[in-house]
Amino acid sequence: MRLAIYDLRSAVFAAAVAALNVLPTHAQGPTNAAYSGGLPATLPEGAQLTNGAVYPIDLPTTLRLAGARNLDIQIAREGLAEAQANRQTALEQFFPWISAGVAYNRGEGAVVNVPPGTLPNAHYQFYNPGAALTAQTDLGEAIYNSLAARQLARASDQALETQRQDAILSAAQGYFDLVEAKALAEVARQAIQISQDYQQELHAAVTAGIAFKGDELRVQTQTEQEKIVLQQAMRRRRVAAVNLAQVLHLDSRVELTPLDAGVTALKLFPTNASVNALVEQALASRPELKQSQAFLAARRAAKTGAVYGPLIPSVGAQAFEGGLGGGPDGGPDTTLNGERNYAVGMSWRLGPGGLFDAGRTHAAKARLAAAQLADSKLRDTVIAQVVAGLVQVNSTAAVIDLAERNLSTADETLRLTRQRKQYGVGIVLEDLQAQQALTQARSGYVTAVTEHDKAQYALNRAVGGL
Repeated sequence: MRLAIYDLRSAVFAAAVAALNVLPTHAQGPTNAAYSGGLPATLPEGAQLTNGAVYPIDLPTTLRLAGARNLDIQIAREGLAEAQANRQTALEQFFPWISAGVAYNRGEGAVVNVPPGTLPNAHYQFYNPGAALTAQTDLGEAIYNSLAARQLARASDQALETQRQDAILSAAQGYFDLVEAKALAEVARQAIQISQDYQQELHAAVTAGIAFKGDELRVQTQTEQEKIVLQQAMRRRRVAAVNLAQVLHLDSRVELTPLDAGVTALKLFPTNASVNALVEQALASRPELKQSQAFLAARRAAKTGAVYGPLIPSVGAQAFEGGLGGGPDGGPDTTLNGERNYAVGMSWRLGPGGLFDAGRTHAAKARLAAAQLADSKLRDTVIAQVVAGLVQVNSTAAVIDLAERNLSTADETLRLTRQRKQYGVGIVLEDLQAQQALTQARSGYVTAVTEHDKAQYALNRAVGGL
């Protein structure tokens, strides 16, 4: 039911802002249909924002904008494109590289006469012009480089998913910070209203000569203090809007305001959720672990290629077509005769980059061992995040219950204190303390609910559910 309300709010918001069409949108990078609401990403040159220009936004719109416009996601997407291009390059190594050239060879030398006197001149020259074509492929490098490149492409794909989930989590928590700041500002306004009403009553009593002027000044001090708190809350709200706009890659000069009227506790996980089940879900779903496994497979392929790749020979072929001519030194040349030569062979490389390259083999094994240790460390980190996240969710849920009871008690305390004041029994200090307790209780409840919502999303991110 709540999601339906959010979708309705999002649709109304998109239609309203698109109808206003106050500022044009300059989208950078990929977008989707969710970003048709008309929120300005940047301001055109010469455009001015009017004071107090705000744009409403809700949680579903925030999450969709994070997936469509976040710059870190776009950077990770380009990293995936690079990894896919590297894989294509590795596959192209199976095709032989070809070199073409033109050559001219000339030689001079003495010819041994057998039997002596057979040739009139023992000094001859020859020349061999023609074109050569050479092709070669390193099968060992091609096989294992393609295996490693495929795994690195998979790792980049999971890195993109990791960045997407991080961006969504940052956007959700930024939205909750904005909701909390708005609610705390409203609490401060209510506290100011209560204090001002009480101050007016005391002012009337002082004017009538039945109250002490110092009590009125004490309440006035309390009012001014609440106004300071309101200014701090407004500053916090604006900063939260700027941070959220930065995550969503929107113009920070556009002030975002939440559509939600107040805070609401989410229930993404039950308080009796099994930690073992959540850990198993995280180990199976977290994209970081899938990325680590793919990177580990790439390191394993690189190590295997360093050990066994040099055993696979390189295959090469060469073709030459030209002519062969020559004659006695200083005499007329013979007619240039056509010549064609073809050669096919296999070769093994010895030394650096080939057989008996111990340094390359040891380095590949060390990189594989480091990747295995990093994978184990990552698994421990994921498990710790799930356990800590569940503890945070359960703790904040308990704090909400306590905050609700505290709020009810503070409200009742203020009501009874006002009754004592009407009968002339209570004193000003009691009323001020009751007001402060109610304001603190309201603020504590707002903070407890928003911390619980952020903990819910953090746990959802920890188990790979975003």
